[in-house]
Amino acid sequence: MTLTPALPSFRLDGKKALITGGGRGIGAAAAAVFAQAGAAVTLCARTAAEVEARAAEIREAGFAADAFTLDVNDIATMRREVEARGPFDILLNNAGANRIRAITEVTEEDYDAVLNLNLKAALFVAQAVAKGLLAAGLPGSIINVSSQMGHVGGAGRSLYSASKFGLEGLTKCMAIDLAPQAIRVNTICPTFIDTELTRPILETPGTRDYVLSRIKLGRLGRMEELTGALLLLASDASTLMTGSALVVDGGWTAG
Repeated sequence: MTLTPALPSFRLDGKKALITGGGRGIGAAAAAVFAQAGAAVTLCARTAAEVEARAAEIREAGFAADAFTLDVNDIATMRREVEARGPFDILLNNAGANRIRAITEVTEEDYDAVLNLNLKAALFVAQAVAKGLLAAGLPGSIINVSSQMGHVGGAGRSLYSASKFGLEGLTKCMAIDLAPQAIRVNTICPTFIDTELTRPILETPGTRDYVLSRIKLGRLGRMEELTGALLLLASDASTLMTGSALVVDGGWTAG
C-alpha cells in the first residue's frame, strides 16, 4: 500500500550547487551536506587553499566537488565564472563580512566593506545564477545567507544588520520576480553558531553572557543544526517556499 502524501525527498541527485564563501563555516558545512545528498558541488572563496581542501575532502569521501578562487566583489569576473561553470540549480549565497563598530565609530571604508560584500555582491551573484537558470529554462533554489540580525538590531551591529535587513528585502523582491520561472529565493537566518569565526567575538568581555541570555535555548548553535534547514531549502521538500526567511536562532527573535 502506498501512503498519501508520500515522504518528501531531500535528495539533490542530478543537481549542481554553487557555494560562495565555501572554504569554512556555513559554506563548507553546506557543501558537505549537499554533496552527500547527491549534488555536484562547486565551492568558491577568496582563499584558494581553503576551498581546494574542502573540495578534496568531499571527493575523498566519494562525492562530487570542485573548487575555484573567486572574490565575489569582482562582479565582472564572477559573472564570467558563473556563466562558464553553470547553470547551477542551487546557490548558497554565503560570502559575507562583519565589522562590529559603535555607530559613532563607523567609517565609510567600513560601510563599503560590509555593504558591498553582504548586499551588493549577494545581489549580483544571485542575479548571475538566476540568469543561467532562465537561459536554460530550469527551476532552481537560491538561498541567501542572512542572519537573526536581519530581523532585530544589536549594539555595534549597524552595518551588519543594515546589510541583512537589505538582504531580506532583496530576497522577497527576487522571489516575486523569479516565481513565474519556478526559481525560488529564500533566506536562512542563523543565530550565533559555535565556529572558529565566532569564538574571538564571544571572547570579548560580556559578549558570551549577553548572547546566551538572548538565545532562549541557552546555548550556542551547532553547525549540524543548520544543515537540515539548508537541505530543506535546497531540495524539492520546500517547493512551496519562496520569499521566506527560515530563522534558526534558538529563540533569539521570539522576544
